[in-house]
Amino acid sequence: MKSTVAVVLGGGRGTRLFPLTKERAKPAVPLAGQYRLIDIPVSNCINSGINHIHVLTQFNSHSLNRHIAHTYKFDMFDGGYVEILAAEQTMDNANWFQGTADAVRQNLRHLHLATAKRVLILSGDQLYRMDFRKMIAFHEKTKAAVTIAAIPVRRDEAQSLGILNIDPHHWITRFEEKPKDEAVLDELAFDPASIRADGVEPGDRTHLASMGIYVFDTDVMLEMLKHEEWEDFGKQILPAAVQTGRVAARCFDGYWEDIGTIGAFYEANLDLTSPMPRFDFFDEEAPIYTHPRFLPPAKINSAQIDQTIIGDGCVIDQCAVTRSLIGVRAHIQQGSALNGVIIMGADFFETDADKRANRRAGRPDVGIGRGCRINRAIIDKNARIGEGVIIENGACLREHDGDGYFIRDGIVIVPRGGIIASGTVI
Repeated sequence: MKSTVAVVLGGGRGTRLFPLTKERAKPAVPLAGQYRLIDIPVSNCINSGINHIHVLTQFNSHSLNRHIAHTYKFDMFDGGYVEILAAEQTMDNANWFQGTADAVRQNLRHLHLATAKRVLILSGDQLYRMDFRKMIAFHEKTKAAVTIAAIPVRRDEAQSLGILNIDPHHWITRFEEKPKDEAVLDELAFDPASIRADGVEPGDRTHLASMGIYVFDTDVMLEMLKHEEWEDFGKQILPAAVQTGRVAARCFDGYWEDIGTIGAFYEANLDLTSPMPRFDFFDEEAPIYTHPRFLPPAKINSAQIDQTIIGDGCVIDQCAVTRSLIGVRAHIQQGSALNGVIIMGADFFETDADKRANRRAGRPDVGIGRGCRINRAIIDKNARIGEGVIIENGACLREHDGDGYFIRDGIVIVPRGGIIASGTVI
């Protein structure tokens, strides 16, 4: 594994996750109360013995830089690192990244590939747990030039993913990026027996989708990146590689969720509050790492709480919270009722002096004020919700930009540092 270099693609502007990406890169978006999206691929790499990790990003990278610098520090004798590579202008190229492949191409001089036999390409906005050692062993055994992690999906999901066909030996014979034509979807349906041999039970899933996880032989990737007109892995690089006949599929049947949209992000987080969530953060053999904050335990005073995850440093006073996720340092005041709410918490504790000063300026305290009723919402970090606020999206809007809030996929979002005045009804 020491001859493997991992590259995490941080994505572009992250418009599908706006406004959560208004002030931060997509991999820096908070997850599950105390993590960030970037912690998932980096932890999977570390747990798989891969410690040469690069994260490629170009928008709002400050908070991501800070998180990685404070979190991932390897032993000086180990030689491991997690390095941010942001888009940069050079004498040869003044352009932003034009796609996933172009992002890797522009950073080749930084990737330390001289002694790397293979490159592991990962996405920065997915929730899953995978032992990459198994995938790389499969890659070596088949002597593939490229290996794609694949997962069976339903037909209705196939139109938004890269879909592939495989032969009985798992060589990929066809790759189509986001196929929309019904006839093409018919042609791309797989034979269930082809994956049952791997212990994968397809159920109602009829198509094999790329997970956006690739292993390249280094020399093969370098050769393909010479085609500067090929800007994206899914649209150009992989379909061209399939034509060589040396691209294999490694089937995966665990939990995997692309959380690149507000709706998917909300549902993936809320599922964690279930008694038996599909993704388990309690796996001691493959933990998910994040920045240690050394915060005090959460404090709960006379509250009714059910199916809720509560981060460190929270104070919850005489309120009712159901199926919600409460991030670090969050404060929920008396008489409030929350159902299906993601609160990302705060970056700091407010002192009494801070609160007095903010109240004189007409600003509520950080957190949720007294007597609020909030359903199906995301409250980003450092947001201030006044007293008696009702957030329920009573008009059932799918998309809307309001005064101090946004609605995406029917979910009300109060952005980072947002202020909702007392008595507001949304």
